[in-house]
Amino acid sequence: MNKRHRLIPAAVAGTAALGLLTLSSCSVSDAADGSGGGGKLKVTASFYPMEFLAKEIGGENVRVTALTKPGVEPHDLELTPRQTAALTKTDVIVYLKGLQPAIDEAVKQSGVKNTADAASLTKLEEHGTEVDGHAHTTGDNHSGEGEAGADPHVWLDPVKYAEVAKGVGIAFAKADPVHAAAYLVNADTLVKKLDALNTEFADGLKNRASDTFITTHAAFGYLAERYGLVEEAIGGIDPEAEPSGARIKALQQLSAKHHVTTVFFETLASNATAKTLAGDLKLRTAVLDPLEGITDKSQGTDYFEVQRSNLKALRTALGSKGSTR
Repeated sequence: MNKRHRLIPAAVAGTAALGLLTLSSCSVSDAADGSGGGGKLKVTASFYPMEFLAKEIGGENVRVTALTKPGVEPHDLELTPRQTAALTKTDVIVYLKGLQPAIDEAVKQSGVKNTADAASLTKLEEHGTEVDGHAHTTGDNHSGEGEAGADPHVWLDPVKYAEVAKGVGIAFAKADPVHAAAYLVNADTLVKKLDALNTEFADGLKNRASDTFITTHAAFGYLAERYGLVEEAIGGIDPEAEPSGARIKALQQLSAKHHVTTVFFETLASNATAKTLAGDLKLRTAVLDPLEGITDKSQGTDYFEVQRSNLKALRTALGSKGSTR
């Protein structure tokens, strides 16, 4: 299950998509002229990982609005009536179905034709409190229908995030054929950067003393699976889930067996449980950021900086002696 995959360059797929997109008669100038868009493609992104993709791929040709403000826990987002109304006037919506129910419902009601659902652009899996120590099921979400119980945290795996990036590039090109070539080139550039990040993680996590790390909630399942690690979460996929007594006891037992050194907590949720568990077990605590939003407490100013900070934290916790950049 921990097979390592190299990213496939998107140039070939992008070129083919560009040929198809020239058949479309819709353009960004048509969409923006009557709605104050200033000639730019109006993009609404659900939360930070989707916002980052939109800005990187759209460049100077888009105006991006994020529905989840910095510091807000994405899972708990509720939209205001004004946000819901504004959503109907956007050109493209970039979101991740299944993560934020309020946004899923608003997208359904918006009538916007051009949407990029990250959950339909890569394969989702069901993850529990432990990944990848036990078998779990996979679900092919290319139908776009979503899957109950599927882990939405695909952006923390550079390979899966790159798959989403390619799909977002194609969606932008379809919505704005005039600038289609620029969107596809930008998406290809981002994919190459994510390929390099994948290599950094793979090389940096070699020759480690332990495979196991403990987190507050199960956000890092895809990352763990990609690099042959085992994530043991105090709670489940929901960051606010309270752990059972049995789960705490199990973590106490496995921490000694698997030479765990660190309990990781995150920036947008309470760290009380992590600190209590670490104190009881005499372990260290550190930040492993699920990148659901960038604030002044984040370990970097963008996706790549925070991911490299996560890699550094994992290397320390796992005793890795692999190579770094």
